[in-house]
Amino acid sequence: MKDVFEQVKIIKKGVDEIINEEELKSKIEKSIKENKPLKIKLGLDPSAPDIHLGHTVVLRKIRQMQDLGHEAILIIGDFTGMIGDPTGKSKARKPLTREQVLANAKTYTDQIFKVLREDKTQVRFNSEWLEKMNFKDVLELAGKYTVARMLEREDFKNRFQNNLSIGIHEFFYPLMQGFDSVTIKCDIELGGTDQRFNILMGRTLQKDYGMDLQIGLFMPLLEGLDGKEKMSKSLGNYIGISEDAESMFSKVMAIPDELIIKYYTLCTDIHPDVIKNIEDELKNGRNPRDIKLDLAFEITKLYNGEGGAIKGREYFKKVFTKREMPDEIEEVKVDLNEGSSIIDVLVVAKAVKSKSEVRRLIQGGGIKLNGEKVEMQTQVFNDNIIQVGKRIFVKIKMCNK
Repeated sequence: MKDVFEQVKIIKKGVDEIINEEELKSKIEKSIKENKPLKIKLGLDPSAPDIHLGHTVVLRKIRQMQDLGHEAILIIGDFTGMIGDPTGKSKARKPLTREQVLANAKTYTDQIFKVLREDKTQVRFNSEWLEKMNFKDVLELAGKYTVARMLEREDFKNRFQNNLSIGIHEFFYPLMQGFDSVTIKCDIELGGTDQRFNILMGRTLQKDYGMDLQIGLFMPLLEGLDGKEKMSKSLGNYIGISEDAESMFSKVMAIPDELIIKYYTLCTDIHPDVIKNIEDELKNGRNPRDIKLDLAFEITKLYNGEGGAIKGREYFKKVFTKREMPDEIEEVKVDLNEGSSIIDVLVVAKAVKSKSEVRRLIQGGGIKLNGEKVEMQTQVFNDNIIQVGKRIFVKIKMCNK
């Protein structure tokens, strides 16, 4: 294991808040002295999202700690998922069936090991201990926290103040998440800043059970390609970790310059000292585009290998720098006659969401047909190639009505 100073430097990289740092140092010192890895806990919502870079902010931090010699314990909330967690929403989440939870957990773990080391990861289901609790156990657990303290949680407080319903069972979700930490004797629990209440509950319950307190490690949210909103598939501003190398490389190149260092910090395993040097280069006038090329290569390599990163870089330079067509273009069949308007074709092909969006893109010069900018009345014929924005290319195959 690396020494305490070096471990803390790596663990702190990009972290929004640590509760608390002195306790973290003590835990690492004890870990080194006893040659015993720390237990790093991550509770997983079993709703099986397609993992994107926003999700990997926490996962990459765990991977960095695994590389320091520590062990990850992923808690799949199969039991809590069947109860429902409001997670900051204005109303409770719809409960899932056991079958849904288990299927979703399989989807999650299939993706998650693209980031984490499988040899240093345990996957546990919290039904393992929560289902065994009898009513007496549940009442004892409920007695360790007050309603007044529970209403300090932001979403509960907002719903209470706005006369919106709160199910009694919802109060048990943070209690159960905290009890997970008690059961596995967690040393460090990670989460986004939106998980602060639940993670601190783990510390509260561990103290009540006379245990060493877990460290709360809170990671910031990652903005998406628009540079404004949290990365989200629903907003379309995301970079999926299962995307092909060409798409991933090109999307990273599309992030705003002001997010370069944040992406280096949160989305890569680059050492913090190296990132500081990159930041200094930016301040001293190095072209942000050149630094972003290195960033795109690093991120693409993590999920598509070095060969994929090279392929992604070559694709980007050919299509976006040299303004050439890519070698492979997706064919899209549209149920329209040849000579149909480009507006109708793009909407039917689902390359854009609406006719108004097509018109807006045309006015801004964002649509090309066979390499040339188009007008509103432009017609499309079989095998025409349409470019939408910088990244989307489609070859149209007409299916005459």
